[in-house]
Amino acid sequence: MKHQSYHRVKPNFLINLSAAALITMPSCSGEGEGDTKEDKAQKPNIVYILTDDLGYGDVGCYGQDKIETPNIDKLAEEGILFTQHYSGAPVSAPARGVLLTGKHTGHSYIRGNDPLGERGDVWDFEKASKDPGLEGQRPIPDETVTIAEVLQEAGYTTGSVGKWGLGPPSSEGAPNNQGFDFFYGYNCQRQAHTYYPLHLWKNDKKDTLDNKLVPPHTELPEEADPYEPESYSRFRLTDYAPDLMIEETLQFLERNKQDPFFMYYATPVPHLPLQAPIRWVEHYVEKFGDEEPYTGEDGYFPSRDPRATYAAMISYMDKNVGKIVDKLKEMGIYKNTLIIFSSDNGPTYTGGADTQWFNSGGPFKEKHGWSKGFLHEGGIRVPMIATWPGKIESGTVTNHISAFWDVFPTLCDVADVEPPDNVKLDGLSFLPTLLGQDDQEKHHLMYWEFPSYNGQQAVRFGKWKAIRKDIFDGNMEVELYNLHTDPMEQHDVSDQYPQVTEKAKKFMREKRETPAVEKFRMEQLGDELSE
Repeated sequence: MKHQSYHRVKPNFLINLSAAALITMPSCSGEGEGDTKEDKAQKPNIVYILTDDLGYGDVGCYGQDKIETPNIDKLAEEGILFTQHYSGAPVSAPARGVLLTGKHTGHSYIRGNDPLGERGDVWDFEKASKDPGLEGQRPIPDETVTIAEVLQEAGYTTGSVGKWGLGPPSSEGAPNNQGFDFFYGYNCQRQAHTYYPLHLWKNDKKDTLDNKLVPPHTELPEEADPYEPESYSRFRLTDYAPDLMIEETLQFLERNKQDPFFMYYATPVPHLPLQAPIRWVEHYVEKFGDEEPYTGEDGYFPSRDPRATYAAMISYMDKNVGKIVDKLKEMGIYKNTLIIFSSDNGPTYTGGADTQWFNSGGPFKEKHGWSKGFLHEGGIRVPMIATWPGKIESGTVTNHISAFWDVFPTLCDVADVEPPDNVKLDGLSFLPTLLGQDDQEKHHLMYWEFPSYNGQQAVRFGKWKAIRKDIFDGNMEVELYNLHTDPMEQHDVSDQYPQVTEKAKKFMREKRETPAVEKFRMEQLGDELSE
């Protein structure tokens, strides 16, 4: 089949959107400064950058006009930008599970966030600081095969820095037990609800930080003036976790520059709470002007300048992307490194971030019910950019439809290694698209399910997107949208196309298996529950 979605001009999908979402890709040579002639004949290095809750429209190359992201935009100028890339799920843990295992949520082990509350008071940060047994999410099983394990077997040194979320410390799901030679960061998603934690993890050891305990949900004192910046001083501590994470990432690159490596840099930014380096906040206060404070009414830390802080977090993260690129160039290995940049799901709708003001969803909706936590486009359509000098033509935009479960087979192809015979992957390698080849295999069907936010399923096939919501209320009807003419999913046409609607329902029955974990089962879909 001839591949038709590789373009040097804007695809039709973007041409039909508002001007704010249009993308212009300047031509760029793609030459990597600082590369030596010794650009090894070894396997290419791989750096996968995963941001947290970054919306499709949160960076400049996807239409953002308030937040400055020059380093990410430069990646797009020097590489390829995907307009139709999807996360594996609308929230953190299942999205990361899909990314690392190559199985969509109809087949994956982790299908939702699961804090394992049966262990005790897992939200008590003081108790968790003393008892690692209260940290972490439900672990992926020991027999799970991750892309890190496959690359490790192929001779790659593997590192993960940032947020994990797929198994508590010392569990079978901990990163060092799932193919990563090195880990640094938050093991637990709950601990990431502060950027000034008491500790991070370096492999299986705690790295104690110079911070005092300020638990999430801490509010302003009653007597505090919310308009006075000093009222927020208790939320600015000493060791800012993302600073430590980027330094560990750069050190990993330096240590392993002689041999092929895989770095999974899963930055927690810009996930709430709103906490950013003051220099960046001040930059955006000057740019945006005075604003109303966020006083923490949604349960996250309050912020004197919430819009400025959200923008500051993204620009800070962008600066760290630039540091990674600069380090690769300094070491002379940039041209032999594939960099992929993406986000785990769509933008948040709470916590003072004001993503509607930023138009963080780009052409998609940011409000509750349509963004993070939901299977509408705003919840699962995410940015993806890839650069690989000399391999990927600079300034390219593609409308090839892809998803997180495609990353596993793609990286196998990049490393020239076969996935294990006993691993059934749902993904298709998009390496041909990266290389501008015309033999790209395409998905006939894409499937998601999410046993949270009242239960959801979604399928995409061609131009059609079908969504079933409120499953736990017994709803088995689906909404049907034509994404070619209605990318914002405003017009349910299920009644107009009953045959297509029935086909979608059939796909929803066929493309899933009963979850191994009972908590992720949906009885309304035929899953058996224990008495």
